[in-house]
Amino acid sequence: MNTITEHDRKLAETLRSLSPNASATTPPPTTGRRIALAFGALLVGATALAVLLWSPASEKIKALFPDAARLEVPSETGATSGASSGQATTRTAEAPATRAQPVPIREVTGSGYLIAPRSTAVFSKYQGQITSIAVDLGDPVVAGQVLVTLDDASARFSLEQAKIEEASAELVLAAKRITGDQAQSSLKRKETLAGVLSKQDVEDARTTWASAQNDVAQARQDLDKASLAVREAEEQVGALTIRAPIAGVVTRLGAHVGDTVLERADSVRESQSLLTIVDTSSMEIEADVAETNMSALRPGLSGEAVLDGFPDRPFPVEILRLAPAVSPDKGTIGLRLLPKAPPEGIRPGMAARIRLTTADTPQGAIDQ
Repeated sequence: MNTITEHDRKLAETLRSLSPNASATTPPPTTGRRIALAFGALLVGATALAVLLWSPASEKIKALFPDAARLEVPSETGATSGASSGQATTRTAEAPATRAQPVPIREVTGSGYLIAPRSTAVFSKYQGQITSIAVDLGDPVVAGQVLVTLDDASARFSLEQAKIEEASAELVLAAKRITGDQAQSSLKRKETLAGVLSKQDVEDARTTWASAQNDVAQARQDLDKASLAVREAEEQVGALTIRAPIAGVVTRLGAHVGDTVLERADSVRESQSLLTIVDTSSMEIEADVAETNMSALRPGLSGEAVLDGFPDRPFPVEILRLAPAVSPDKGTIGLRLLPKAPPEGIRPGMAARIRLTTADTPQGAIDQ
């Protein structure tokens, strides 16, 4: 048995008043119908609100109900409220910006040691006995400075003999010149008396003068030979005073006072140099790096080096050249590097560690 309350009757009348087909004589609805009618009323109300928002009068409603503007959606044709005034909005898709790819950085490390490209071993040109040594190990020297003094009695005797022979040649030349002058005077006198003297006498005087001229020339040539012998003897004696061929530092000293040294050819063959001078102002680093880094290496590439003797004082370096061949045993490529502002007091043979920072070249960059 259905029981209709006063509240249910009022709700049914309200719904009937909202429906255009409602009749005053419609019998009261049941509970199920009341729920359906309530749902229908809500749907009609939402539809009416949407129609009002989409109609030209929606601007007034938006002004009265600001929150209702959020229900506005664009039409299927993509036109907005601005389209009614003839202003169409067009949105152009923008292409994403192309970002440059970072160049990969590679760090190349290696080890080596300091070398002195300009160094020389000092030998004696002639045999002699060491009488004095003017330098010590580690001393700096300049070009032309006296290093070692030798003595050779035979060289001194040869010089004295050469000087004597030179003086003798000068006397012979002087005598020949006198003889030549006499022959010339005799020839002139006989030519003056040619009418009195026989023709043969004049010819004999002319022959004597010519022979005297030849003797003078020969004596002059002998004097030149004697002078040359003197210069050779002086050069040999002068070479007994050994001087520095280059400026640098004495890094090895094998000479001792009283030792007898051989002439240069024999000393070189026996590897018996007096001392060694190294130019420390032009030091370089010879290092090895893995051959896998060869494509990133080139002359002029900069880096950094540190010596084991000065671990807290790194300094810049620059590649001078690469070795023409790779070591097949070690799988490394040799580098020659130029130190820039290295620490003071560096020595040849000091161990060095290098670090080079290179940027790998992307594929195709060379072709572009």
